[in-house]
Amino acid sequence: MPAASDFRLASAFDLSRVDTSGRNVGRSVYWKLYVIENVMRVIIHSVLSTQLGPNWWSLAVDATLQKKAQRFRSTYTSSPWHSSPGTHEIYYIDLADLNEIVRANSNHFLPIIPDVDQWMARVEQVRLPRNVVAHMNWPNQTDRQRIDVFYKDVRLLAAHLAVSLQLSTP
Repeated sequence: MPAASDFRLASAFDLSRVDTSGRNVGRSVYWKLYVIENVMRVIIHSVLSTQLGPNWWSLAVDATLQKKAQRFRSTYTSSPWHSSPGTHEIYYIDLADLNEIVRANSNHFLPIIPDVDQWMARVEQVRLPRNVVAHMNWPNQTDRQRIDVFYKDVRLLAAHLAVSLQLSTP
């Protein structure tokens, strides 16, 4: 089996290189992005539920974003034989949308994330590498390092919040 490297850089197509590339990206990067995005969902849901109540979605989320989530939910509802992303609308939006919720409600996050602006900028730094991986492509070394560092920081933030807030999953 060939060493893990971007299969697109090989001089000749080799299906085993595609397999190896996919396994490497999944094993080294994808799962960290999964954690980042889903922990962000839990943090947003927990903070806004605590501060605004169980109907926080209708109070804190822009109508355009609410409609986007509803469109995605409808797509899944019309195809019940497929898995559903989740029960709450927050599972029907992307990382950029999650960042927009934090931006629009930054006053609610300031007690928990003292430098919300810097945090949002860091989310943006992993958004494009996340899209590269989500669209089944190979991230470069710099993007892998960004993902590694932000993954560790998200875990630290979640651990900190778990002590100060009772994190609840939507």
